[in-house]
Order: sequence, then structure tokens, then C-alpha cells
Amino acid sequence: MRRLYFLIPDVESAKKIVDELLLARIEERHIHIVAKDHHPLEDAHLPEAGLFEESDFVPALERGLTVGGATGLLAGIAALTFPPAGLVLGGGAILATSLLGAGLGAWVAGMIGVSVPNTQLSRFHDAIEAGELLMMLDVPKAQVEDISELVKSHHPEAQVEGTEPTIPAFP
Repeated sequence: MRRLYFLIPDVESAKKIVDELLLARIEERHIHIVAKDHHPLEDAHLPEAGLFEESDFVPALERGLTVGGATGLLAGIAALTFPPAGLVLGGGAILATSLLGAGLGAWVAGMIGVSVPNTQLSRFHDAIEAGELLMMLDVPKAQVEDISELVKSHHPEAQVEGTEPTIPAFP
């Protein structure tokens, strides 16, 4: 999956584009719109960007999982090498501490990431504050050119702002 970014001047244009995307078989769950004020999106029944699109939750979760897992692995190796109070530990200790570290790291980093704005969207901040709408589309790699051409040809007022190389498989 790839994420396409479009800046759209107003709600009416966004409604027309969303309708055309739905006809082109792009599911509504793959369309996310960010606006300065969320009320026009609700009134127009446009798909609003959620927490996962507007925050750094997913990248933070990935970092926390990696760092926590590595820290847990090192703690397990240390516990195996220097067993506390003469306990006999096996390889399960390394696995257990790695999993515990990964889980704890993901949880803590995810909580922090929810409160941090999405760094990918910072380049659009001024346009959004000026009243434009940011539309993000998650489309299969094979459809990137077709969808970009569809929007550009039918809606010259929409500015194509590029593609993000990959979209995480979760959430």
C-alpha cells in the first residue's frame, strides 16, 4: 500500500473527489481527510482522519517494540550470564525478557506517540491552517498512477503533494 497526499481547497471539491474515488472502488476506510476545523467534515459526511493518521502512534510503536525487545534480549543474556541469587536460568529467560521488553517498550512508546502530531503531516500545517483540506489515500502500489491521474484530470484545483513509500500493515 502507498499513501497519496492531496491538498483540496474546499469541502465541495472534497465531496466530489470522494464520490469519484468510491466509484473507482477505493474503500472509504482508505480515505482520510484532515481539516483545521472538523465540523465541515462531519456536516458533509466526509471520511475524517483518525488518531492513527493524525498522530505518530504507529512509528512510535515500532520504535518502542524494537528498542524494548533489544533491551529485553540484553537483560535476558545478562541474567543468564550472571544469574541472580544462584538461580539456574535457561534459554526461556532470554525469550521471556525479550517479549516482556518488547511489550513494555511498545506500550510506553505508543502512549507517547499518541500525544505527538504526525511528523509526516507537518509540511501541510500551513495549508491546513489556511483552510485547505488534506486528503490521504491508501491505495495499492499498482493503482498509484491511475488514482493520481483520476484526481488530476477531473479536479485541477486539487494539488498532488506526493506519495509516502509504505503504509504500515497495522493497525
